[in-house]
Amino acid sequence: MRVITGLQPSGDLHIGNYFGSIKQMLNMQEENQMYLFIANYHAMTSSFDGEKLRQNSLKAAAAFLSLGIDPQKSVFWLQSDVKEVMELYWILSQFTPMGLLERAHSYKDKIAKGLNANHGLFSYPVLMAADILLFNAQVVPVGKDQIQHVEIARDIALKVNNEWGEIFTLPQAKVNDEVAVVPGTDGAKMSKSYQNTIDIFNTPKNIKKQISSIITDSTALEDPKDWQNCNVFKIAKLFLNKEEQEALKSRYKKGSEGYGHFKMYLNEVIGEYFAPAKDKYEKLLANPSKIEEILEYGAKNAKKQARETMEKIYAKIGL
Repeated sequence: MRVITGLQPSGDLHIGNYFGSIKQMLNMQEENQMYLFIANYHAMTSSFDGEKLRQNSLKAAAAFLSLGIDPQKSVFWLQSDVKEVMELYWILSQFTPMGLLERAHSYKDKIAKGLNANHGLFSYPVLMAADILLFNAQVVPVGKDQIQHVEIARDIALKVNNEWGEIFTLPQAKVNDEVAVVPGTDGAKMSKSYQNTIDIFNTPKNIKKQISSIITDSTALEDPKDWQNCNVFKIAKLFLNKEEQEALKSRYKKGSEGYGHFKMYLNEVIGEYFAPAKDKYEKLLANPSKIEEILEYGAKNAKKQARETMEKIYAKIGL
């Protein structure tokens, strides 16, 4: 089965990225044909700083590799190294009704959060459709907030197929229901755009500060705590097995501990979980030529599939 996914290089990866997407990739690359890219074109909707984008792309590549992406098992590349995606983006735009994009929830949410309303942000789902359809992916691991984008890709693919025959595979979204939306420090979906993240590869001091900023209620230290609605617990349980979760619930119910204690515990859990990845990450960043070599290798493999798809389209469209 062919699977595709990508993440924007918009700064340090956070645990929402990991549990919402990357962890699925690691599991799926063992038994599937995995296509994974760093979405630097998509990142331009929020930044025009070229040097920052280059550095963030390098850091994102190092992060993916450190967390377990294997370039021998997965096709792993930088989005901009396969230019065919932008060409397909334009062609797909001719098959995309305005109403389809106007109904996109993500666009409305981002505008409501203060992002600038522009064509790039508005047509984001079309570029995402190009990412998916160019490689005829069957499965797209996403968070719940991205399901609609995969549905838009299906709608566009159907229109193309109705016009030209079976050009594209119709993709299916795959969501891990238990961790599809990872809560941020404010309880909303964890996102760089909302500045509510807990980063994976940040300094221990900054990660501790992020954890300390998790919003909790004002229950007195000696009283039992509501674990079900606690943002600290919701994040901690992602790292814990059932037995460990039950032990943490007991601490909440017992009382005598404040939320500060639970935040300290969460900091320890996160630090221990990602310690091996952090060590590998630092070593990779110290050798950027190795990262570039891996990305170039992946781009060559990605281009082979991209060209096969585009040749079919050229024959239909007259290019």
